[in-house]
Amino acid sequence: MAKGKILFVNQEITPFIPENENSIFGRYLPAKCQEWGRDIRVFMPRYSFVSERKHQLHEVIRLSGMNLIINNCDHQLIIKVGSISAARMQVYFIDNEEYFVNSGALLDEKGCLMPDTDERILFFGRGTLEAVRKLAWQPHLIHFTGWFSCLVPFYMRRINKENAFFKDTKTVFTITDDAFSGHFAEEMLKKMKTDGATAKDIRLFEGLDYLSLCKAAISYSNGVVIGTKNPNPELVAFARETKNSKFILDYNENQDEFYAQINKLYETIIGKDINN
Repeated sequence: MAKGKILFVNQEITPFIPENENSIFGRYLPAKCQEWGRDIRVFMPRYSFVSERKHQLHEVIRLSGMNLIINNCDHQLIIKVGSISAARMQVYFIDNEEYFVNSGALLDEKGCLMPDTDERILFFGRGTLEAVRKLAWQPHLIHFTGWFSCLVPFYMRRINKENAFFKDTKTVFTITDDAFSGHFAEEMLKKMKTDGATAKDIRLFEGLDYLSLCKAAISYSNGVVIGTKNPNPELVAFARETKNSKFILDYNENQDEFYAQINKLYETIIGKDINN
């Protein structure tokens, strides 16, 4: 079996987040892939309610310290790491005092976006890839899950314009059941333009709601996994109409079979002869 390097970018992972469909997927799929011999790295946001003491998080000094410019302001990128001992798996956390320490959940009590969520999602997408680049670890494939990770492929293209670090990296997006209400403010597009968004990028994101965010992620990706039994039908239909529609994996309630099928999808997309 091909090994290959797989980067998992997850919105939620249990036990750092209470169990739900997304957090279980974020916990067990990477662990399975590691068992199957793949070299993995796993990233998620360090929300304020993720206890550093309980989960024994510590800062990775060699990765931390760089500043990311978001909306023309410097914001320090802090990388922390914790372990899931039962899986012998490390999880890297994207942290920042303004965006995560002082902000709680992804959404407010009514399931709507927080005022600074646009900058938080920009920071998380870019910060994850910058940390991976600083690790000097080039993934063959990035599998990103949850709407909070949807800007990962956009930032891959931005970074590749500078030095093509992710030039040969493929991407897979998971459609999940995690819709939010409302939409981002128009200023988000201006902030994306500052980060190098093209006219095509802006057209993909211009709806600034859950559907447009996920459709943009699907458009950028080489494959799509339907990770829930209750997917948004519009997103599924959109995925089936894309140029990469042959690389769509339907949901399977049998977890072990599903993860094996996803692993097979990786082989189809990145090839079977990758061994490092």
